[in-house]
Amino acid sequence: MMNTLNTENPIEKPFRKTGDPVDLTSESPLHPRRKSRRIMVGPVPVGGGAPISVQSMTNTLTANVPATLQQIAELTAAGCDIVRVAVPSQDDADALPEICRKSPIPVIADIHFQSKYVFQAIDAGCAAVRVNPGNIRKFDEVGPDICKAATDAGISLRIGVNAGSLDKDLYAKYGGPTPEALVASALKEAHMFEDVGFHDFKISVKHHDVITMVETYRLLASKGDWPLHLGVTEAGPAWQGTIKSCLAFGALLAEGIGDTIRVSLSAPPVEEVKVGCKLLEYMGLRPRKFDIISCPSCGRAQVDVIQLASAVTEGLKDVTAPIRVAVMGCIVNGPGEAREADLGVASGNGKGQIFIKGKVIRTVPEDQIVDTLLTIANDIAAQMEADGQVPVNSTGPVVVPIQHPGH
Repeated sequence: MMNTLNTENPIEKPFRKTGDPVDLTSESPLHPRRKSRRIMVGPVPVGGGAPISVQSMTNTLTANVPATLQQIAELTAAGCDIVRVAVPSQDDADALPEICRKSPIPVIADIHFQSKYVFQAIDAGCAAVRVNPGNIRKFDEVGPDICKAATDAGISLRIGVNAGSLDKDLYAKYGGPTPEALVASALKEAHMFEDVGFHDFKISVKHHDVITMVETYRLLASKGDWPLHLGVTEAGPAWQGTIKSCLAFGALLAEGIGDTIRVSLSAPPVEEVKVGCKLLEYMGLRPRKFDIISCPSCGRAQVDVIQLASAVTEGLKDVTAPIRVAVMGCIVNGPGEAREADLGVASGNGKGQIFIKGKVIRTVPEDQIVDTLLTIANDIAAQMEADGQVPVNSTGPVVVPIQHPGH
């Protein structure tokens, strides 16, 4: 279906060399990170030990610039590092310059079928382009030009395959989108770019099945040092997709595999970012932000723990300080858990004992528990910020300031 790219004029002067050292690293407490080369998506490093970035994709009409920028702002506030926008039409391509200019985080153009949009995206100032060689018409002819344009602009590319876009010959050879088939397709694409001297790309090999996805990334990780974009494609509705993504990403990240992630949910994009950020926090791969510990509902509970935990979570949703709050509903585990948290409550008999750093500071009536916790938590957060204990961009992008020539 696709031929090897022309290698007569290999690219000689990439704007950035992959693998350049950057002082920012993110080691897993569970397993050493897989050694991968580093690329840049705008100012955000991907691979080479850089902190794992969180991506999402807007679901607005890209041509609707105000709506798209508004959604990008919401994603940024939620902790998104990199955003992708769909470019299926000329109107969408025409909107890219303004979006790139005003977006607070790097923008990746998502291109299929029409290679001309790739060049427009590069000229528009996109930080990267997602291009699927398998569905770009006459890619063997336009591929070298895409590589040169990307190199001249100093941007990276994302390549790879989804189970639904597997080359038909490979599908037939392997009997379906097996891990071996997906990796064979990814290697074919990688070699197409490398044969003309282009190395600033990351690879994704997505599948909707958790086991297949994990096996595929494990196999690909053993074949080379490309930075890997993790994703479970078509993961499903929020609850189902969250479970799938956490299982698949958790398994791979625990083995040191993965350099950037996108949680794919049939839900508002901001929910994808929330899940991705929390996943990295709980894996020890991103600084901890606000966290709440609450006991399960059970027959011992003497208060409505579900309602209490929900009210506290909602009231503290904008807190960025790394505060751990324990909301407990009975005297069995409540006091101990509450003492282990920065702030906690052990509830029962119509009242709640409020703890700070393991010490009971007061007892309040049940109807005052939420307001008391919120007041104290905000006071603690303000003091932590004043003391410099809240890192700048604690859940946002890890940025390396690099200027794009000509943009």
